[in-house]
Order: sequence, then C-alpha cells, then structure tokens
Amino acid sequence: MAGSPFPTVPPGAVLFDIDGVLVDSYEAHFVSWQKLAQRYGRECTQEDFARGFGRTTREVLLDQWSDANLDDARVTQLDDEKEDLYRQEIEENFPAMPGARELITHLAEHGWRLALGSSGPRENVDLAAEKLNVDGCLGATVSGNDVKHGKPDPEVFLTAAARVETAPEHCIVIEDAQPGIQAAKAAGMLAIGFVSRGRTAEELSAADLLIHSLDELNSDLLVELLQRRA
Repeated sequence: MAGSPFPTVPPGAVLFDIDGVLVDSYEAHFVSWQKLAQRYGRECTQEDFARGFGRTTREVLLDQWSDANLDDARVTQLDDEKEDLYRQEIEENFPAMPGARELITHLAEHGWRLALGSSGPRENVDLAAEKLNVDGCLGATVSGNDVKHGKPDPEVFLTAAARVETAPEHCIVIEDAQPGIQAAKAAGMLAIGFVSRGRTAEELSAADLLIHSLDELNSDLLVELLQRRA
C-alpha cells in the first residue's frame, strides 16, 4: 500500500483470534454461562448459548437478560463474573486447540510476526498465552480492554498489526466467527475461516480460505496466499 508507515516484512504477520481458534473453549463458555444463570435463578439452554456464541458477554447479557432491566454497572458486574467463571473452567484443564502451539512455533521459526487479537478481556488473553506457552513467539497481544470497538469493527486487528509493525495487506487473520471474518476484511487483511465446534462453513464463507483443523496450515501455504493476493 502506497504511503504505508510499515516496511514490507517477509513473509508478513499472522493475527490469531483465541476462542475457537487457539482454545477449544466452546464447552467451557457454555458451562460458565450455565453457572452464571443458575446463580441468579435463570436458565441457559444449549439453544440460548448457541444463539449468543461468538458475541461478547455484554452483548449476550443485553440481549438475553433484557427482562432483568440491567443498568451499565450491573452489566459490567455480570460480565466480570461470567468471565471469571470461564477462567476457572479452563485453569486446571486447559483446552488447547489441537495443533495450536505447534502452528505458532512453526510460523515463528519461519519469520512470521505473530499476534493475538481478541475481543475478550485482558485476563483471558494473558491466560491463553500463558497456558499455550507461546509468549516468546508473540509480538503483541490485543484484548477487548485495548480497543473501543469489538468485532466486526476492524480495530482489534488494526491495533495488532500496528503493534507488530506490519501493514494490513501483509496480514493474515485466522478466525472462527463471522464477525471476526468481517473485521479482518474491513481491515484490508486476508482471512482464514476455521470451522471449529459450533461453526459452519456457510457462516464463514466470506473467508479467503476455510480449514477444519490447524494442522492444515503451514508457512508455505500462508506465503502462497499472500503471493496470490499480490
């Protein structure tokens, strides 16, 4: 891109979403929603959870708990409680996505700049990086605490790209949710859609490439994607 503030750094940058990409978090999020609901005499069914899966906790509360007439302070409190319950779920038996750590270390060894970009809270992002044991491979981590707008707004990924000093057109995003694919596209980046648990190929069809396992990816394939675009 003409006038880009960042140099072209071969091969480029890969920006990872966390939930559903690096962490197989579907079950842990469901259980934490159930526990939060039970704590306040409510119910969270599988259908309720599936309807809100991929949205922020705040968005789900405002939608599915609207009858509770929550003010902003109450939403913040419940948001914090739910995310704390989630971290308790994954703390002892961390559900790393198969191939996650191997892919990150492989790409780091091949010169890619790497970052995590999540709309989740900072505590969740830091816990994932710690449990995956990939801190040394990452150039940046961006959480919902670092941005004003969540996905599908591109701010998360643009912030991550800036922190690893890579122009958007040299970035590839790996995402499992439609808002994340939309955010990547709005940022001017390539998007790989990961059809993980709770997702369908149809809802991720706007991605440049669809995968069903992280084992399908390697440095050569990602270089080829960038070269095709160029």
